[in-house]
Amino acid sequence: MKVEIDRELCSGDAICTDLCPDVFEMEDDKAKVIVDVVPPDSEECVRDAVESCPEGCITIIE
Repeated sequence: MKVEIDRELCSGDAICTDLCPDVFEMEDDKAKVIVDVVPPDSEECVRDAVESCPEGCITIIE
């Protein structure tokens, strides 16, 4: 699984970084993905981040 963030839509709520800090981090008040491929043990928290993002700016690429 891969994941990407549309940084134009991101409002910097940091929900994704709170839920899944091994995959997301904040940079310049916007979230960014810090892995090329999501580790299998982080897939569930990535899905939680997608569902929890109020802007809907996180996309999973299977």
